[in-house]
Amino acid sequence: MIRDLSPSYFAMVMATGIVSIASDLFGMPMIAMGLFWLNTVAYLILCVAFFLRLVFFRNEFFHDLFDHARGPGFFTTVAATCILGAQFIAVWENYEIAIILWLLAIILWLIITYTVFTTFTIKENKPPLEEGINGAWLLAVVSTQALAVLSARLSMHFEAHKLIINFFAFSMWLWGGMQYIWMISLIFYRYTFFKFSPADLSPPYWINMGAMAISTLAGSLLITNTPHAPFLFSTLAFLKGFTIFYWATGTWWIPMLIILAFWRHVYKRFPLTYDPLYWGAVFPLGMYTVCTYMMAESMELEFLLPVPKYFVYIALLAWAATFIGFISNLTKTLFSKK
Repeated sequence: MIRDLSPSYFAMVMATGIVSIASDLFGMPMIAMGLFWLNTVAYLILCVAFFLRLVFFRNEFFHDLFDHARGPGFFTTVAATCILGAQFIAVWENYEIAIILWLLAIILWLIITYTVFTTFTIKENKPPLEEGINGAWLLAVVSTQALAVLSARLSMHFEAHKLIINFFAFSMWLWGGMQYIWMISLIFYRYTFFKFSPADLSPPYWINMGAMAISTLAGSLLITNTPHAPFLFSTLAFLKGFTIFYWATGTWWIPMLIILAFWRHVYKRFPLTYDPLYWGAVFPLGMYTVCTYMMAESMELEFLLPVPKYFVYIALLAWAATFIGFISNLTKTLFSKK
């Protein structure tokens, strides 16, 4: 199991964390707390599993890290660390552990970003575009914006450092937006000008929407922080405009992804079996719920509030279905070993 552990498995923590935060926002504290503790355990287990894979299966670990298709999956470690940190703030109001996770996420972001993209640049044998790029590349954007989100949440607690932490959050938000423009251009080009089979439409393509949703959330938190950071106040119109831009782009993706999922599983009859990559489809649903709520609150767009009010149940249903698949798959794997 550890030898073949998917680099994207921390998406389970991302999905569980954001669904927990969404549940807390909409008055379901028992569900939020249950998912919080489950997520903490899952995060620790995955950290141990990744460490063991690095120690005992180093060749497989580095093969994945340097692979165009699988390497971006390691960005889930950064995003998961940030989402768990945000969970500690939202559900447990524990800023001490949140800041430890924030510092860890920054270190992971630096290591993974410059390892993955330097390797992709200098390696001699590179795959063609249609084989090398997929929706998982946008996890680089998600990890960057997750740092922006956690930074914005932490800034108001650490009064002496709120200006520099907000500046860091703003910088990451801008960089994440630039990354999205670069990557979605290549992904959309791959969509429309290369042959597309049902197998190509893997669940990480939902990150097309998830990357915009978390960008919206980061922007909304920065808007909320503007009274405490003068430089943010001077960019308020820009902040609001781009936050709505991100939300509108993410919203556009939802019907498109539903249509493509219907084409894949109904029209083409591609089997719907558990895959750890499905956590990458649950995360955007939870994130869209939270980001829509926070944008509506930060910009006084009350007419949008019914959207997350009902979307939270879609996110919970998707999480439950994927978790049942995970338990079923884990049980089969354990019993087959015996």
